Amino acid sequence: MDDLIADVRQFFCGYRDLYGSKIYLEHSLEEQEDTGERLPGIEEIESPQIDGELDQFYHQIKECRRCDLGALRTNFVFGIGNPHADLLFVGEAPGHDEDQQGKPFVGRAGQLLTLMLQAINLTREQVYIANVLKCRPPNNRDPLPEEVEKCEPYLLKQIDLIAPKLIVALGRYASASLLRTRSSLGDLRKTIHTYNNVPLVVTYHPAALLRNPLLKREAWQDLKKITGYLARV
Repeated sequence: MDDLIADVRQFFCGYRDLYGSKIYLEHSLEEQEDTGERLPGIEEIESPQIDGELDQFYHQIKECRRCDLGALRTNFVFGIGNPHADLLFVGEAPGHDEDQQGKPFVGRAGQLLTLMLQAINLTREQVYIANVLKCRPPNNRDPLPEEVEKCEPYLLKQIDLIAPKLIVALGRYASASLLRTRSSLGDLRKTIHTYNNVPLVVTYHPAALLRNPLLKREAWQDLKKITGYLARV
C-alpha cells in the first residue's frame, strides 16, 4: 500500500508540475479553444547557443535553397540549446512563431515543452531542440518526402556534432520521418529505437497535448522513461 501511495503521489506531483492544478477527466477536441494566453512559468526563449563546429555548420547552411521552402521562409530555424547536450528533441518543422523568430518551439507548444523539461529537472539550456525541417512549410502542412530527403542530412550532421546520448522524436510525423515507418505512435512509444546510431524514443508532440489533455498522463510516463534511461547510460 505504501508503494501504491508513493506512485500516486509521484504521478500527481509530476502532473501538477507539467500542466498545473487542473485535472482533465473528459474533454472533446471540438470543445478546446486556443485562448492565446501564455502557459504559466515560461521564461523568454534565449538565442541559439552555438559554438565551434556547430557554429561553422550553421553558417554553411543558413542560406539553404535546396528545396522550395527556402524561398518562402522568413528565418532559417537551425536549432537551439546546449551544443553538447545528452538529450536531443526533434520535432516536425517550424511553425509561424518559429519562422518569425528563427528558433524552434517558441509558440504555445514550445512553452509546454519547457514545462515538461522542468518537470524532469531540466532546462532548455541543458538540452538541444531541432526539427526534421529547417524551414516552415506553407500553412503548417506536413513536410513532403522530397523536403525531408533534402533537409535530413543537416539533422544528421547536427547529431554527429552534438553526440547526444538519447534522441526524443516529438509526434507522429517526426517519428515516421526519422524511423521510416508507418507504425502508430502508440506502437512506437513502446520501445527504444535507433537513429543514426543513437537510441531514440518516441513521445507525443506538445501540440497534441494541448489539443487533447487526456494524453498527458501517457506523456508523463514517457518523460519518466527518458529520465530513467539517461540515469542508466
